[in-house]
Parts: sequence; C-alpha cells; structure tokens
Amino acid sequence: MRRAVLNRWVYAAMLLLLGVIFLSLNMCSQIGFRSARLDLTQDKLFTFSPGTVKVLSQLKEPVTLRLFYSRKLAVNYPSLRAYADRVQDVLGELRNRANGKIILEIIEPEPYSETEDQAQMLGLSGAPTADGNVIYFGIAGSNLMDGIEAIPFLSTERQAYLEYDLVKLIQSLSRAGKPKLGLVTNLPLDTGPGGLVAAMQGQSQPFLIYEELRQRFDIEFLEQDFAHVPDAISVLMLAHPRALAESALYAVDQFVMRGGRVLAFVDPHSEISLAAGASGEPVKDYTEASDLAPLLAHWGVEFDKSRIVADRTLAMRVRSSSDPRHPESHYVLWLSVPRANLDRDDVVTASLDHLNIGTAGALLPAPQSRMRFTPLVWSSEDSRLLDLAEAKKGARPEELLQAFTPEGKRHVIAMRLSGPLESAFPVPEAAPQTHLAATKGDANLIVFADSDILDDRFWLRTQVEAGQKTVEPVADNARFVLSALDNLMGSDDLISLRARAPAERPFKVIVALQREAEGRYLAEQKRLQTRIAETEERLAQLQVGEQGIPADKAAEETARFRAELLESRKALRAVQLDLKRDVDALTARLRALNVVLMPAVVVLIALMISWLRFRRRRAPARGRSTA
Repeated sequence: MRRAVLNRWVYAAMLLLLGVIFLSLNMCSQIGFRSARLDLTQDKLFTFSPGTVKVLSQLKEPVTLRLFYSRKLAVNYPSLRAYADRVQDVLGELRNRANGKIILEIIEPEPYSETEDQAQMLGLSGAPTADGNVIYFGIAGSNLMDGIEAIPFLSTERQAYLEYDLVKLIQSLSRAGKPKLGLVTNLPLDTGPGGLVAAMQGQSQPFLIYEELRQRFDIEFLEQDFAHVPDAISVLMLAHPRALAESALYAVDQFVMRGGRVLAFVDPHSEISLAAGASGEPVKDYTEASDLAPLLAHWGVEFDKSRIVADRTLAMRVRSSSDPRHPESHYVLWLSVPRANLDRDDVVTASLDHLNIGTAGALLPAPQSRMRFTPLVWSSEDSRLLDLAEAKKGARPEELLQAFTPEGKRHVIAMRLSGPLESAFPVPEAAPQTHLAATKGDANLIVFADSDILDDRFWLRTQVEAGQKTVEPVADNARFVLSALDNLMGSDDLISLRARAPAERPFKVIVALQREAEGRYLAEQKRLQTRIAETEERLAQLQVGEQGIPADKAAEETARFRAELLESRKALRAVQLDLKRDVDALTARLRALNVVLMPAVVVLIALMISWLRFRRRRAPARGRSTA
C-alpha cells in the first residue's frame, strides 16, 4: 500500500516536472527561436533564393508594401483565396528577413470607400465579378522619397514568379530616380520613319516603344563613334547600330567587363531601317544589316547575316495585293511567334503570348564557348534558313510558300548569355592601368536577331474613329523589350531568380483516375455524336425534299429520324452524366482516404500501442498477485 502511494507521488512529481520543462522550453523557443523557420513543402515554396536574401540584406532605407486584398469578395473564388494566403505568407517572410527595412500593411478596400480610391490612385486595378463588384488583389510599394511602384493585380497565372516580382518591386523602390539606359542605334526610334528631316518639318512621330522607354528610363544616346560608356549607365541597348569603330567596340567590351549588361538587336535585313519617310525614301545613311562583329563572335555567338529564318507554321498572313478580292497569303519571312516558342522558365518571356517579327536571323552558340546559352525565342521545326539574296528577289508570298522546303529543325532567334567572360581586346598601350581583362562575376547579355520587333507596324493596329487616332497592341513586342531591360537593370541576384513551382498541387491520382474514367466513355460518346450528325444530315435532306420519295413516306421517315435523334441525344446525355458521376465518386473516395482513413489508421495504431503497454504493465502485477 505504501509503495502504491509512493508511486502515485512519484508519477505526480514527474508530470509536474514535465509540465515545467514544457513551459520553459516554450518560453525559450519564443525568445531564442523567434526568427527560426522550417520549410517542409516539397518544392521549398517558402525558402528564398540566395539572391533574394542578398537583396534584402542590402536595403538601406525602409520600404512600405501595401497589399490591397478584397477578402470578403473573394470568398467564392477558392484558387484566389489560396493564392492570397500564400502571398501574405511570403510577404511576412520578406518582412522578417529584411531586418526592419520592410513595413507591411494589409488593406481590405471596401466598395465605394476611401481605401478603394487609394488603391486606384496607387495604380492598382480591380477584377470585375459577375455580380458587379470589383476584387482588388495587388501591391503598392513606396519609399521615403515618395517613389511608388505597383503590381496592379497578382494573377494566379504568374504565381511561379511571385518571388521575382516582389523582389524586383523592392529593389526598384530602393533606387533613387529613374535608372539610366544607354542607347546606341541607327534606327529613327525617337523621330519616326522620316528621321531628322521629318522632325525639323514638325512631322516627328516617335515609335511607341521609344515612348515607353522614355517614360520608364533616363535615356542617354551614345553617338556611333563613342569611346566610353558612362559609369551611370547600367544597361546598354544596341538597337541595330551601324558598324562600330574599334574604339566603340572596345568601350562596349570594357562596359561588360565592369559588370554592365547589354540588350542587343542585330538584323540581317532590317525592315524598320528601310521604312520610307515623308519623302518616300528611307532615312539617310540607313543600315540594312547589323551584326556587332567581332563582339558576338567573342561572346560565343555565331550569326550569319546573309541568311534569314523562314517558317511555314509561324508565317504571318499578309495581303500581297491591293485588290480586296485577293485572299491573304502566308508570308514565311514574317513570323508570328506563339507562346509555345517562348521560354516559359525565363522571367523575360514567361508572361508573353506572342511576338511579331520580320526577316529575322538565327543565332548559334559557338562550340568552344564557356558562356551559358538560354534560348528565349525560336522557330518551329517547319522552318529553314533562306539566303538573303534569294529573299530579296521580290518573290510574292504565295510563291515563297509554294517553293518552301523545311529543314526539320528549330532555329534560335533570341537568347540569353551568362557566365564569366574575358575581354576581346589586348591590353592597350595608351591606358593599361584601366583595362579590365575579365568580368568579376557573370556577364549578362540578351541578343535578339531582329530589329523589326521595335517597329510599330509589326505589333500595333491603328484605327481612326470620329477623327481620333487610337492604337491597339496586337503582339507583345513592347512587353518583351521592357521586360528584358527591367530584368537586366536588376542586380545579378535578381537576374539569377527563376520560376518557382506553383503552390497549388493537384491530386495526381485523381487526375489519372479521371482520365481512365473518361477513356471508358469516349468511344461511346464519339459513336453517339457520329450517329446524331448522320441523323441530322438525313433530316435536312428530307426537309429539302428528295426526288422519288412520296410525301407520306418522307413524313414517316422524318418522324422516325426525329425520334432516333431524340433518343441518341438522350443517350449522349446519359453517357456524359455517367462520366461525371464516376469522376465525382472517384474524387470523393480519394478524399475520404486522405481525410478520414489516414487519421483513423493513426488513431488505431495509437490505441494498439496503448493496449500493448497496458498489457505489459498488467503482466508483472498479475505475477506478483499469483505468488
């Protein structure tokens, strides 16, 4: 008896001690491990890239991020709510990692309220719902200098690039003023097709892409014979320049050596350069071809300016005659590049739908190059390289199409180059102390073998209504240029970020079972659809009236076919309903397995372990009582 009482006191003391230890550990973890995180997701959704961590550690001034999210209105949109939870978690982690340099505010804009007006003033756009409301789900950032950057709407389609978009927003706010863009070009981007002559006559019409660049960047033009790229320039845009002097080539080389980035547009046959101005002639001293030799060769890029890419699958439809009755033809030298031919993993091309380009060239990585090559834009396999001299013979689009024979391989039209790079020039005798022999880190370059991507005619549709001229984008040419420059304007840490896996994880087993269930019904569904089409065709023939069929016989067949048509449609609906029921049943069973069965198994295992322990404790006691 005394031993039993003593055991109870020992057990009570042990429980009390365990409680004290638990509370102590809990308090210590709250104090000492407040910033500790453990990411158990398979794709490490909440583990930031080293580039993100570095950008956050370099913040010098506070940045305020305001998330506008219409939580109440998003109740009926499960995917949006799930994505909003992830965005808030990521924003919270960014704030925790920024050492107090990020201030996070979450605002729910009510309809017709001041917060909704504030969201609109900060550049956010709402998504209209079926019931007439507007859902806001965007981020507006600001810094101490009243600089404002915004992500108008956080689309679920871009969730793989959430980390990149947020870090890019933060880094943009950490800068003072517009970033400076260096521009070397022989194209009349700032004056329009007429060049300086048209500008002096008051007929200047700058290309819209130039207007977009001017709003976003501080542009500094470099003349063709420049000998140095100013240090304030972080990105140099070489847009179809004339053949550069050796001093200018050396300046570009040293710009890259000291960490500058380059966006280069070269072209075997520039349509935009040949565009006629007000006088009916191209701009004086126009350049038909550009190749940036010898820099491209040293960067490890092979580019033959005597050949252009012709593609039958991607060919744009053009009207080759002024006669409105003449049908449009596929022009294999002008390409409409779809989403499938754009790199989905690179942030520059990830959100683009298609590009329109003309008489583009092809790029190849040199065999011995140390650079990393990432194709961004490519042709289809239904393409070939055509000699420029042959293309310039003036053959009509239908004639080029008729004589077309594909080579059966894709051709890269745009690529990203990255990696360590050595100078293309020897040490100069004049100033050897300033010469840089190699890059300190990775060089970052984007080369596009076409300049017509910048031409308004290829990506804008102009309309005149009631005397007002309006333009409508029909391709993503401007978005490509701006996205490439924004990407290159960032630090190497930002450029290194790539797409992350989406947060939504489908039930793979359910999807497989759905496909299996669909397969069982597809054959029957196809048979019924064929039967319905044949019956409808026969009915139409009877209603028109066939020769040799008496009226009463036609009426009898019509009634029979209508009954057969109704029966077939009823059977088709039954097949589709059975398919839906099977899929729903499969989904329900799998969810039950995940939600009910697994916890039940865990509880059953726990009960079995408790029962076994109870039996072990009872066995010695039973032995002592027997003795």
